Amino acid sequence: MSFFVTMNPVEICRALGDPVRWRIVRLVARDALCVCELADILGMPQSSVSSHVQVIRRSGLLESEKCEKWMYFRVKAEFIKLLRVLDAGNDVPDPAWAEDDRKTLDRLTVRESSCCPRPKHLFKTRRSLFSQSS
Repeated sequence: MSFFVTMNPVEICRALGDPVRWRIVRLVARDALCVCELADILGMPQSSVSSHVQVIRRSGLLESEKCEKWMYFRVKAEFIKLLRVLDAGNDVPDPAWAEDDRKTLDRLTVRESSCCPRPKHLFKTRRSLFSQSS
């Protein structure tokens, strides 16, 4: 299947098989976010979010950009189609997703005045992905 490029499907399934990691993947499929932004959005400690991000990163799903002392993560473009297929099979969206979306927009509006600078290369948003209307 062309979705997996040269990645290990077991690692991809492991990365996507946890509800928190799926939420993280949904968030970074649209916007490049750093761990502290993800922690704020998810209401979790940064150390826990970082551990989840590392599992996702090992699967090969993420691209990253270091900006000053922050590392931003976003899903690689070649995996967007796979994620859309997986998400399309979900008849009942998790109620947390709408809240995640709201918190992400709130967090991004204060990004410039927060501790996190904006990434330079991964800045372009993919806002239409995984919207509540899809």
